[in-house]
Amino acid sequence: MKVVILAGGFGTRISEESQFNPKPMIEIGGKPILWHIMKEYSFFGFNEFIICAGYKQHIIKEYFANYYLHNSNITFDFRNGREITVHDSFLEPWIVTVVDTGFETMTGGRIKRIEPYIENNTFMLTYGDGVCNVAIDKLYEFHKRHKKICTMTAVKPEGRFGILDISNNNEINSFREKRQDDVGYINGGYMVLEPGIFKYIKNDTTVFEQEPLEEIAQNGELMAYKHNGFWQCMDTLRDKNKLEEMWDVGNAPWKLW
Repeated sequence: MKVVILAGGFGTRISEESQFNPKPMIEIGGKPILWHIMKEYSFFGFNEFIICAGYKQHIIKEYFANYYLHNSNITFDFRNGREITVHDSFLEPWIVTVVDTGFETMTGGRIKRIEPYIENNTFMLTYGDGVCNVAIDKLYEFHKRHKKICTMTAVKPEGRFGILDISNNNEINSFREKRQDDVGYINGGYMVLEPGIFKYIKNDTTVFEQEPLEEIAQNGELMAYKHNGFWQCMDTLRDKNKLEEMWDVGNAPWKLW
């Protein structure tokens, strides 16, 4: 099953870092947060990725083009041209497709643009700036049982973001922006989607978290997988520093591998 990662936004709220790199390439523990997310999925056996790139997309492409150089010991022999010997190479079992989904395309538009790569199959989707310790295999099993169009991992963060109204049978009745008096579950990403989701997306200007999710919620096709474990997005420099500190002291709950 393919895992789609949204990695094309500007990251304006962490501009201290994103002015140099796309947000998913900002490093935690010397590795891009995108790498951490992919390692989470790979731990559960999901190794085929589609990266929806946009802003500074060439940096993401160059990272994977040179991945073995970043993770191997190398001998460069310049005596006869340039010969390269790779020592003790450790390569991930990944297939990675990086798609330039546009510079200013909205989240829904980015998803719509990778439709040809999905080939009418169930797929996973998450954002390129959030890590967690959700059991992705159990998430997928839950999705298969209810047979709806979309399963969204619902989390309870410290505060902010959009709010979910979830019924007793885990059906999401509404999806809306959070008000100050709201307390509850929010969209944590880590979704499982059926290809029918594409018909809800109009064009590049569609924000996935607005009309598409609102409409499928109204149609009873949006389900919540409640995750009460660790979840953290890297929305600001403060978030980045928090994740970095957790990694440095060996207390990174998302590190399942």
